[in-house]
Amino acid sequence: MQKYTSQKLDRLNWDDLRYFLEVARTQRASAAGKRLGVDHTTVARRVRELEAALGVILFDKSRADGFTLTSDGHRLLRHADAVETAVQSASEQFRGATQGLSGHVRIGSTEGFGCFFLSPQIARFTAAHRDVSIDILPVPHFVSLSKREADMAITLERPERGKYVFTRLCDYRLRLYGTRDYFLRHEPVRCIADLRHHAFIDYVADLAFSHELLYLNRTIPDVSSSLCSTSVIAQYFAALQGNALAILPCFMAAPNPMLVSILPDEVVVTRQFWLSSREDLRKLRRITVLWDYLRAATDANRPLLLGDSAELKYVQP
Repeated sequence: MQKYTSQKLDRLNWDDLRYFLEVARTQRASAAGKRLGVDHTTVARRVRELEAALGVILFDKSRADGFTLTSDGHRLLRHADAVETAVQSASEQFRGATQGLSGHVRIGSTEGFGCFFLSPQIARFTAAHRDVSIDILPVPHFVSLSKREADMAITLERPERGKYVFTRLCDYRLRLYGTRDYFLRHEPVRCIADLRHHAFIDYVADLAFSHELLYLNRTIPDVSSSLCSTSVIAQYFAALQGNALAILPCFMAAPNPMLVSILPDEVVVTRQFWLSSREDLRKLRRITVLWDYLRAATDANRPLLLGDSAELKYVQP
């Protein structure tokens, strides 16, 4: 690993950092070029010039994986990201609030919420703010703000430490669901004890990224799982096959008329989503506006999130 000497930094073209950041985020010269409004050959050339100026290799390049950051690339990413944040903050202060929103935001989210709730809401947001580009990362694991994997994160658990600003975004409920056809073909369920005779879909216990997900055996003791997955979306589609039951978020299952909630007052789990951002980004105008929009969207959809409605509502971005 080479160090960035002052002599090397003196030769650095700071405009090249914009190209570096976009390639680091998209891992493709073509995708970075589209965001920057140039062709991919220009992006590749600027990256080579930056590597030459610093005397290090910033990316490992392959046809399969595209541009993957090296250890030196990760080190530069922290500095380049901080420079971008400082420049954007200064720009917003001088432009004032009269200019439209612009810039890039990356949001990490739990998988089900990211796909079923966040994505349609964000689609409305970007349609209203054409100069803002947003990456949504709906993944079945935690996204790290400290490693700058995202600018904002929606998580099951409150951040315990670090330079973050966070808020309790909303409560949501999960209930036990099965298909109408399933209940026609299987023994009736009148109480929790009857569930011992049914098959369930659950998380892979030792691979669950949060203990908050291990609610099946705590809610319904002494039941067996015929199918397990690390993905709540996989569980959702498995339940739709009509061969087993699953505890699913109401905002995912209630809108689907094929799924029926069983023992809704007895088998019910309440969890929270937390919204957080790095302190150095929180005051950026695009982060502030998006933060407020997500708060308004979840407030408007409280009945859906709590399982009292099957309708997804939208607010004005």
